[in-house]
Amino acid sequence: MRFNKLDLNLLVALDAVLSERSITRAAQRVHLSQSAMSNALGRLREYFEDELLVQVGRQLELTPRAEVLREAVRDVLVRIDTSIAAQPQFDCASSDREFRLCVSDYTMEVLLPQALAIAARQRSTVRFRLLPQVSYPARALERGEADLLVIPKAYCSPDHPTETLFNDEFSCVVWSGSSHARHEMTFERYSNAGHVVMQPVDTDKPAFESWFVQRYGLSRRIEVTTYSFAALPFLVLGTELVSTVHGLLARRMKAGLPITLLPVPLPMPPFEQAMQWHKYRSLDPGLVWLRTLMQEAARAVTQEPSAVDVGG
Repeated sequence: MRFNKLDLNLLVALDAVLSERSITRAAQRVHLSQSAMSNALGRLREYFEDELLVQVGRQLELTPRAEVLREAVRDVLVRIDTSIAAQPQFDCASSDREFRLCVSDYTMEVLLPQALAIAARQRSTVRFRLLPQVSYPARALERGEADLLVIPKAYCSPDHPTETLFNDEFSCVVWSGSSHARHEMTFERYSNAGHVVMQPVDTDKPAFESWFVQRYGLSRRIEVTTYSFAALPFLVLGTELVSTVHGLLARRMKAGLPITLLPVPLPMPPFEQAMQWHKYRSLDPGLVWLRTLMQEAARAVTQEPSAVDVGG
């Protein structure tokens, strides 16, 4: 099929080669031979009167025209996929669909076990691929690389639908053998302590609790930085360090670790965990099921007791 003399089949090849920046990987992605992909790239270069990919050192880089085309082509293909290729009905007990979710290890510890258990009770045959969160997560939706984001509401894109899943409070986590465990966690003690914090990878944006503490005007003495929320309670063991951890996660960890949970001595607002999906996929029956599943899991999570356990 052609549109304005362009073979529309070439759009799939163009999307692959602009995303992969490699003829070999692009060919593998769309199940073509390398020679067929090279031929497709040649036809695209001729049509757009632009090289699209140029050699810079040992890598292929996009030309300015290709940079403009990349998002536009991905948007067109996502629209086609969601409006034409999407199935009109969805049955989780007979589907072999794979859902790709961008999640943090906090979400994997707190929310996903509930979601998988509910899916199992429904005799679901779908597959879940859990992907790490990255900078600008909305791009993963727009490029069709993820079906659902589960992220703090403060970091959601304004360009796509968002639903709040649950709220969580924060707790100070300290080793039960530390001096902190024997005293009230005052603002002064919190300010003077060494801290363990989580810093997301590939971005200079802090995690929510660090962002709020900075806005509050407090400069903490950070002694340990990790990329994992789940590692925070482990890293205070045997030390006088303090970590500010999501309450639901802290409570789970307390069951198996010698840690004490204390209230944060700051007026820290609740943390809102949300999910977000592409605006063109709101009516996708499979995603409707997935969002319902996540909401059911969130309700199960919030029925658990409070995560703050003062002095114990």
